[in-house]
Amino acid sequence: MSAAAEASGVRPDSTPELHPRRWAALGVIAISQLMVVLDATIVNIALPSARVDLGITEANQQWVITAYTLAFGGLLLLGGRIADYWGRKRTFMVGAIGFAAASAIGGLATTGPLLFGARALQGAFGALLAPASLALLTVLFTEARERAKAFAVYGAIAGGGSAVGLLLGGVLTEYASWRWCLLVNIPIALLALALAIPLVPESKAHGDTSYDVPGAVVVTLGLTSLVYGFTEAAKPAEGWDSPKTLAFIAAGIVLLIVFVLIERASKNPLLPLRIVLDRNRGGAYLTSMLVGAGLFGAFLFLTLFLQNVLGYTPLKAGFASLPVTVGVLISATVASNLLPRIGPKIPMMIGPVLAAIGMISLRFIDVDTAFWTHLMPAQVLLGLGLGFTFVPLSSLALVGVPEHDAGAASAALNATQQIGGSLGTALLNTIATSAIAAYVAANLVAGQDPGPVALKAQVDGYADAFTWAAGLILLAGIITAIFVKVDKADLPTGEAAVHVG
Repeated sequence: MSAAAEASGVRPDSTPELHPRRWAALGVIAISQLMVVLDATIVNIALPSARVDLGITEANQQWVITAYTLAFGGLLLLGGRIADYWGRKRTFMVGAIGFAAASAIGGLATTGPLLFGARALQGAFGALLAPASLALLTVLFTEARERAKAFAVYGAIAGGGSAVGLLLGGVLTEYASWRWCLLVNIPIALLALALAIPLVPESKAHGDTSYDVPGAVVVTLGLTSLVYGFTEAAKPAEGWDSPKTLAFIAAGIVLLIVFVLIERASKNPLLPLRIVLDRNRGGAYLTSMLVGAGLFGAFLFLTLFLQNVLGYTPLKAGFASLPVTVGVLISATVASNLLPRIGPKIPMMIGPVLAAIGMISLRFIDVDTAFWTHLMPAQVLLGLGLGFTFVPLSSLALVGVPEHDAGAASAALNATQQIGGSLGTALLNTIATSAIAAYVAANLVAGQDPGPVALKAQVDGYADAFTWAAGLILLAGIITAIFVKVDKADLPTGEAAVHVG
């Protein structure tokens, strides 16, 4: 009996029944996942308008992004356990309702802190929605080729949803208001909810269903402290050597160490260390975190470059981000066909290299950079790399996971990407802000028009951010080469399936 089948309690000679509504359920899952992913970037293009409207400072503007990704990433592990024990369909539905309500609060926000709070609330309910979605996908699709196709859809959304968010954000900001970048989630969430009731089956884990609340509190506080420390480093009055900055970063690291100790001692941990310590899954989670760190930061600075330096309107900036989506769709299709034939490792090594080449191309931007000859091919390369990375990543992270841990394992995959996004955005924002300030200090002469220098300074700061983002993504490829040993024979098949009723 295979380890995966044994862990799942399914005999290898049994033939699992395929759920008749699994493809319709995939459509519902895809809608919800698209909403959660694009919401991490849809406000990027709206950010300049929202910042002026609500009086948000440049140092604090990244909290519109990181309040969402931090709450999402910090609470995903708890959300995964809630989905496992309370019921994945039920958790999915509560997440959709809460997400719609939080979006309404954000869309009607009158101050920066209220917007930050609404974005954090969106992230909290997204932390219920996302792991429930992926766990449902895992137990609905049990045949190898069908699962590859389902994960191709999921992976394409994970990689391309961020770019779709930029386009949708541009359209809404241009023709309505930045507020509609949040309010648009209400009808999408309600549609997903209405379709989920008849189409999505319920499933839940059995056995010990107690919750690790201390672990959830400690990991969320640790991540928040770490990101806040990076944010403080971006402020001119603080910097990297500020006692306040160092204290928050140190506290974050200590709390994350405490979290690991809690998980080791807990009888029913939030994140069972057996999930993370598996060589292949551990490599997949590290890859997800590093790619997320580079990806979210890159989208933020690409958007700021298009609008602040090149003077694109929000709509034009949204359309200018489409090449990433084109690249993702192409590579996700290719990767889904290759996955059952050659396994996940080769695509996951090719992906980061292509994405890093695209990111390095963005490093050579200037105040008059051309779209068709520079920005477009760089973004296509970035998209191709993301598709080749995320499609196999989604499947690899769940190889051999017993049904009892399906929600926790899928939550860990989502969490690593969102945590990486939070830390990456904060870190790259700090790097860019510091570079901009240094350029202005070195090049602005008394009595000189500050406008041209300010533009050059932004280009210099964004270029530094793209360089670091490329480094993070390349590191993900190295991690894959070292840790991932799975081949096509190890991918899930129907033998390790879990019946869903």
